Amino acid sequence: MSLFTELQRRNVLRVAAAYLVVGWLLTEVLTTILPTLGAPGWVSKAVILSFAFGFIPAVVLSWVYELTPEGIKKEVDIDRDVPGQVAVGKLDYVTIIGVVLAVVFIAFFSASQSPEELDTAAVSISDESVAVLPFVNMSNDKDNEYFSDGLTETLLHMLAQIPGLKVAARTSSFAFKGQNMDIREIADALQVAHVLEGSVQQSGNRVRITAQLIRASDGYHVWSENFDRDSDDIFGIQDEIASKVGSALSASLLGTGEEATVAGIGTDNPDAYDLYLQALKQRATFSYGGLTASEQLLKGALTIDSDFLDAKTELASVYLQQLETGLMNQDDALASALAITEQVLAVDPDNVSARAIQVFAQATSGRIQLSSVSLADAIGVLEGLVAENPREYQARVLLSGLLRGTKEFDRALQLQLDALELDPYNARIHYEIGVMNLELERLDEARASLQTSLDIEPLQPNAYLQLGIIALNSGDGVDYLQQSLKAMEVDSRDHEIPGFIAAFLYSLGLIEEADDFRDRVLAIAPTSAIAFRIELLRAISTGDDAEGLRVARDAIENDIENRQFAFGGAVQYLLRAAVRNGTVAEESAYLEQQAPGILDSDAEIVPVKFLLAQRVALDAWFTTLAEDELMRRVARIQEIATSYGIDLQNSPVTRVDLMVMQNKTEDAVQLALSDVFNRPVTLDQDWRTRYSQAQYKTFVKDPRIQDAMKRWEADEAAIREQVRNYLLDLSSAS
Repeated sequence: MSLFTELQRRNVLRVAAAYLVVGWLLTEVLTTILPTLGAPGWVSKAVILSFAFGFIPAVVLSWVYELTPEGIKKEVDIDRDVPGQVAVGKLDYVTIIGVVLAVVFIAFFSASQSPEELDTAAVSISDESVAVLPFVNMSNDKDNEYFSDGLTETLLHMLAQIPGLKVAARTSSFAFKGQNMDIREIADALQVAHVLEGSVQQSGNRVRITAQLIRASDGYHVWSENFDRDSDDIFGIQDEIASKVGSALSASLLGTGEEATVAGIGTDNPDAYDLYLQALKQRATFSYGGLTASEQLLKGALTIDSDFLDAKTELASVYLQQLETGLMNQDDALASALAITEQVLAVDPDNVSARAIQVFAQATSGRIQLSSVSLADAIGVLEGLVAENPREYQARVLLSGLLRGTKEFDRALQLQLDALELDPYNARIHYEIGVMNLELERLDEARASLQTSLDIEPLQPNAYLQLGIIALNSGDGVDYLQQSLKAMEVDSRDHEIPGFIAAFLYSLGLIEEADDFRDRVLAIAPTSAIAFRIELLRAISTGDDAEGLRVARDAIENDIENRQFAFGGAVQYLLRAAVRNGTVAEESAYLEQQAPGILDSDAEIVPVKFLLAQRVALDAWFTTLAEDELMRRVARIQEIATSYGIDLQNSPVTRVDLMVMQNKTEDAVQLALSDVFNRPVTLDQDWRTRYSQAQYKTFVKDPRIQDAMKRWEADEAAIREQVRNYLLDLSSAS
């Protein structure tokens, strides 16, 4: 007997059909009713999964058991040759009744809904709304695409000035570039009633621009026109298109017959404008290469037209992004941004972006030296700018940055979530949401947001790096390496990325593997902060004290910036070596000679760079100072940190350190077990060196800490082997 025949004989197929029909009906009913009753989204998902996972058990049980007039019996206890032993008809009735109920439910549900309820998008979409899709580059030269994109961006900027008109954000509109989608779908996604689309064809000195304004609901062309002009008249074309579109919308939607008056881009020089458009295109991924090119292009535009305010504001923003990615040091980046925004605000005091950059730079400079704008004042000013200009993202993202600095991650996250409602396809917003969720240790949400950001803009090295940090939070060394390699692939000019990889591999004791990435850093940027840092980490990993001392002193004497803990790490190494060698006084004198005031916690002004050096100096001070003096300096360091908006108590590692110094060993052990050793070892790559310091002598003798350290050692050994094997496989594949 074939399997199919046996399935029929045992009524397995009937049971399966009945299960699917009834299951589908119940799923439809419950998932429709539950949200109405206020049930959270996960309940509906659970209902669907329950029916899905129940299918296989139902089929298996139908093979073993049978429905009879006397109830359910095992298959082996039934004589199918005796009439009436199996209640086949009941299964058929169940299936038929289920189908009838399904049809009735669908008909009733559809009839009970108004057209507005069936099409919720129609309720929320304003008639006075438009999206400007990226104009298609029809020129033979694909490099001219920045021109068509720039035209689109300029039109967006101009149309957004029309009172009463809702214009979809630029980034969300550009998310549909090159997408072969119906206008209705795009309009629904962007929540607009109209779409402006067009094309640009440039040949020599002539340009043809076609533009058409379409009503999404029925495809009706509200307005369309062709423009044939000389390319040096591009500003006139932009003004003309924007005015005509604005007038068409104003007349048909806003109820006004007046011609729209809008301000265009702030230059009348086409060459300067070309360079500006190219700069915007280069900046999009926030990569080393893109930001460097963007800076040079903007400087070129300003060389041609020194009064081009939009280019100046953009350049100030690029400097802040270069600071964030390590292309510029803090002093130079902030000073340059401040100087440029002062020029912009002198001409246009209401420029929101320039004002936001100025306030942010002043407050951030205050963390280096005293400033007229405190962190709290800056946050207040930026909050006001965001409230008055909710669609101005520059002020919003800078405010988020300051709130992150004060560890107010929930507030920073809400700012980005609000921005997402206005600009749902903005890769930068999804990236920022991912970063905030990572800070809040919501790893799944962070991963999802970062992946969405990459789906929109795949060439973001920083998004891959953040996914790598999520991997470290999950204890996955291989995934960290994979994400870092992806970041390096999309931004080969960023010397810090191979430095991050080298540092990770040195912490695992994979010296030869790390050296390959170290060599890349030294070839690209031999005097960078990350170069000093990985040279020191290599010396620590190989146990080469002489080389470690040489590198650390070289970093101090070159006054290297503290990016990636380069300066602080050098101070820490010198003082820890001094504790081992009994030369703390001599090493402290050397540091004071090279950087006067570096260890003076009583100074009226202690720069952040020196504050962090004093924090790591506690290792040495523990062995040389009386307890009262040690505790006084600890209190002073905390006081200075607080004045800069830095809460040292936020770090469980630092809290454990302070408890140990205060001889609160049991408290330190309890905190370490609950908040330090419960995390993956990948998040604490310096743990061996730290717990070998003198202040931890009693702490590490505790059997509970011993067990925790052994567990970390085992985890680290497993990760080391996984990473080594991954790199071997990678090498073999290439």
